[in-house]
Amino acid sequence: MKQGTQASAGTGVPDPRMSRGAWVPPQQRAADVDRDRDLGDGAGAVRGEHTHSETPIPRPRAVVQRSSVRGQILDALRTALVGGELTPGEVYSAPALGERFGVSATPVREAMQQLAAEGAVEVVPNRGFRVIERGARELAELAEIRALIEVPVMLRLARTVPAARWADLRPLAEGTVRAASSGCRATYAESDRAFHCALLSLSGNEQLVHIAEDLHRRAQWPLVGGPVTRGRADLAADAAEHLALLEALVAGEWDVAQSLVREHFAGAA
Repeated sequence: MKQGTQASAGTGVPDPRMSRGAWVPPQQRAADVDRDRDLGDGAGAVRGEHTHSETPIPRPRAVVQRSSVRGQILDALRTALVGGELTPGEVYSAPALGERFGVSATPVREAMQQLAAEGAVEVVPNRGFRVIERGARELAELAEIRALIEVPVMLRLARTVPAARWADLRPLAEGTVRAASSGCRATYAESDRAFHCALLSLSGNEQLVHIAEDLHRRAQWPLVGGPVTRGRADLAADAAEHLALLEALVAGEWDVAQSLVREHFAGAA
């Protein structure tokens, strides 16, 4: 229930990969180029256009298609953050990333601006966007906030939601187990987040789900010193807790469920 969620069939959750590029029709690319031209050189200087000092980014091995180019780029960049392909402290320019995805710099800038608003990157004038460097303390603080928000809600739901509703979440819990077995931190991140959102959505509070999802996403970004902080065994243990929690909830074992929820968030940091 901690770091991440996967897209699996039937869940409706996207499963982007940084190793996959965003294919865009020629007419869309032309429109993006025209838009960049209209913005002028001054706007480009503000966003960061210099690429001469950047580490080369490998081209995608496959392509995926979505209706929203900006949305696809944003998903892919979020996945890259979780997987460590965007390194904390490094600066990336929109043109370089655009070339990597086969699109103009415009949708990349828009996606990066969204990530800046989320606190994942910061704007570096005349250069691009720097990935924020995070430490263990910040991760622990995020885990504490998540626990303060989610634990009381889960414990309340444990006594009010019918067993059948909990059983409906089993496919998502099993999806986290499969994602953990892949050993891919980004894949597990998507699956884990999908499970948490589905569980909290039973409260009927959309604002709660939105805030919790944002905190969950922030808690998935890598720490300084290495892109991956949790191995396959850690992911597998985390996923197993999802199934154990559901079994306790379906059986009406409130004390067991309470213990599992608290232990789960205690290990989130």
